[in-house]
Amino acid sequence: MTRGSFLAGAAAVGAGALVGTALTGEAAAATGPEASTGPDAGTRTPATPNPAGEQRTPGRGLVRRGVMYECEDGETPHTGWKRTRMRSDMRSIRRELHANSVAAFGTGVERLTATATEAAEHGMHVWLQPRMADVPEREILDHLAETGRQAERLRRQGARVYLSVGCEFILFVPGIVPGANAVERIENMLKGNWNPEAAQRKLTRFIGLAAKTGRRVFRGPLTYGSAHGDKVDWDLFDIVSVNYYESFADPRGHVKELAPYRKWGKPVAITECGTCTFKGAPDAGGMGWDVVDYSKPKPEVRMGVRRSEHTQAQYLGEVLNVFEQMNLHAAMVYQFVTSDAPHRRERRYDLDIASYSLTKAIWKAADSPTARWHWEPKESFHAVARHFAHAERRDRQGLSEAPRRDR
Repeated sequence: MTRGSFLAGAAAVGAGALVGTALTGEAAAATGPEASTGPDAGTRTPATPNPAGEQRTPGRGLVRRGVMYECEDGETPHTGWKRTRMRSDMRSIRRELHANSVAAFGTGVERLTATATEAAEHGMHVWLQPRMADVPEREILDHLAETGRQAERLRRQGARVYLSVGCEFILFVPGIVPGANAVERIENMLKGNWNPEAAQRKLTRFIGLAAKTGRRVFRGPLTYGSAHGDKVDWDLFDIVSVNYYESFADPRGHVKELAPYRKWGKPVAITECGTCTFKGAPDAGGMGWDVVDYSKPKPEVRMGVRRSEHTQAQYLGEVLNVFEQMNLHAAMVYQFVTSDAPHRRERRYDLDIASYSLTKAIWKAADSPTARWHWEPKESFHAVARHFAHAERRDRQGLSEAPRRDR
């Protein structure tokens, strides 16, 4: 089931796909570089040669295996980003999850930079992705520019850093689709209260501005976190990146969906992947979070939704294997922890059911977390850790077997 068809209510209204494919048609992902258009097409800065900056042995799978780490204010004083907690989490991500890469995303240049620095000090590769939403374009671009400057400083200090100029602008940047926030924009898409052609023009324009801003301040590999099916001029970037939440009974379905991204002749990265923690969650794709009814005085998980850590673990194991077999450049699991969606014993209040995170947040109090809340690994954490550890051992063995001239 595609993300678009889920948004369209399992195609019940016949709307096809909304977030990505409604703009471009089913063949959008297959569009090659020859189709590049847009106002900045003649003034773009060329992508850097050997953009990923990595040598690899053919057939050895992913180069970057990691997890998304959110750097945001929380819904309560205790659930937002904290430096001490972040440092502990980075140790766990490297030592227990066996990740070799971390994507720090969110707002606040200082906390993004601190997270990236800590990850780099643990020997991990870093993606920096500012995500400022629902504010004027100039604020978004200024925030991107300052994040990019810090990314460049880290790169010059020897850290392995990529800069992503943003994520799914169609949902988070005002003015592309009508609506004051992402939820309203999705609702307007569902109701047909938007112009797909005009939205594509606006999206293309803003992606171009973001790429230009990133190039001006950052000299390392540049990318953008696109929704699956988005039409993006990848000539602007060094790495083709897609947020991928699709589900297929046959793994060959994933290969078919992702193969067209290779036509650009650049490294392909899965910059988000994952599923929620309930039976059937993979079919809900990127809308799995919508099983919670927030209209109730206390948010409740809808009737009939059954918690299943095994479903989440199994899905991640399957897609990671596909990404490895396709020899994609990177795969980043969304996400490490969702602090504002606590796990509770009573099913209807177990908000972790609707979470994509590899860990479950455990609050000391049922309704208001204290500073002493903690996370515990889910079944998916252990599944991903096993996969990453096995792949790391395989990579080391491949390196030891490689001819000396290739090292």
